[in-house]
Amino acid sequence: MKVRFAKSFSRLLNTQRKLQSLFEKAWKSSQTKTRSTSRISKGGANPVLREVVGFGSNPGRLAMKLYLPKRLPAKPPLVVILHGCRQTPESLDAASGFSRLAAQRGFVLLCPQQKNANNAYGCFNWFRPSSVARDRGELMSVRQMIEHAIDRHRIDRSRIYIAGLSAGGSMTSALIATYPGLFAGGAIVAGMPFGTARDAVSALRAMKSGTSPPPEGWGSPVKAVSPAQSVWPPVSIWQGTEDRVVKSVNAKACVDQWLEINGIPEDTRRTGVQPWGTLIRWKQDGRFRVSLYMLQGFGHGLPVRDLGKGRGRKLDPYVLDAGISAPVELMRLWGLKRFAP
Repeated sequence: MKVRFAKSFSRLLNTQRKLQSLFEKAWKSSQTKTRSTSRISKGGANPVLREVVGFGSNPGRLAMKLYLPKRLPAKPPLVVILHGCRQTPESLDAASGFSRLAAQRGFVLLCPQQKNANNAYGCFNWFRPSSVARDRGELMSVRQMIEHAIDRHRIDRSRIYIAGLSAGGSMTSALIATYPGLFAGGAIVAGMPFGTARDAVSALRAMKSGTSPPPEGWGSPVKAVSPAQSVWPPVSIWQGTEDRVVKSVNAKACVDQWLEINGIPEDTRRTGVQPWGTLIRWKQDGRFRVSLYMLQGFGHGLPVRDLGKGRGRKLDPYVLDAGISAPVELMRLWGLKRFAP
């Protein structure tokens, strides 16, 4: 019995070491980091985000960061931004400028934050079933943050939008799939389709090589958690062709998932070639419901128009210079125009 236990324990340790090595290789292969995000969050980050406590039972043990502009309409929109691994809300905001856009366009900015106690790499646990089950775990914590913001700041419930990068993009998939009626629009940046994995090993494998759809199709995991939903929020999917952390085949799976859910034939696409890559869109009932922004030669990160100065990467290594700014484009997609009080 002792020999058998010793062998089992040894195998467990070996598995843990392999997982740690896989995570390290995945994140190191994306690009060379120019500055530690932990130093950014303590020193050079935008200080406008403040932590909110007591927003609910918080079963996922996340932190709630909020930016409240000084001037807002009577019923402001809410934008939820989920960071990726090895990022903080502060580093992502400082490099992307979401809080500046919030001040210009009159919306409240909510930035949930993962804690290292939950994930050593600061990743949202999108691959863990207990973290993304309805009204449980990290999913429920984000839902409670949204409800708290709605109650405290008179948010317009018809204008709640969400976007996430990498692990945050994958968690965005889970939130839209589980609470579709809550959101008026969403953006998945270098993320994964909902229902891809059930543990860290299968998640890393899918990120690197993709995975086969479920037997009933990519729409089935979403239908399983929201069977009564008939109207879905418009979703945009953003992906770089040179992303070495989340391969572009996963963007195709995300597209397939939301096309199936909406009942939109894939061959009804409209394709446009842009200076930065290719934009493919699918229309239904007079409105674009699914959009794919495929950025040619782009790596793993959030695209911003940095005008060649490299400021974004200096503030956060996963905010990268591109020919298009995702934050600005999302403002257009979501109809968040400049606010004139």
